[in-house]
Amino acid sequence: MKAKTFDRKFDEASNITDSLDLAKAKRPLQEQRRVNVDFPTWMIERLDKEARRVGVTRQSIIKIWLSERLEQAAYNKSFNTDASDAGAG
Repeated sequence: MKAKTFDRKFDEASNITDSLDLAKAKRPLQEQRRVNVDFPTWMIERLDKEARRVGVTRQSIIKIWLSERLEQAAYNKSFNTDASDAGAG
């Protein structure tokens, strides 16, 4: 299939998955690396309780919370940079 046809089908919200080789698909910036972190017992118990409440694994709740915190930090950094630039004028 030519790129022009593929783009048109995509824009029309047609199913294009049969045209893709998903075995070779990669998610940018999603490569996994293993890290080891030691947590106190009380923290693991709370993580497990929250993970059960949400219906995910302990590892997932840690990833979710870290991701949220990193996004928040990036937003705050961007906001503070923009605010200081606006005041410089």
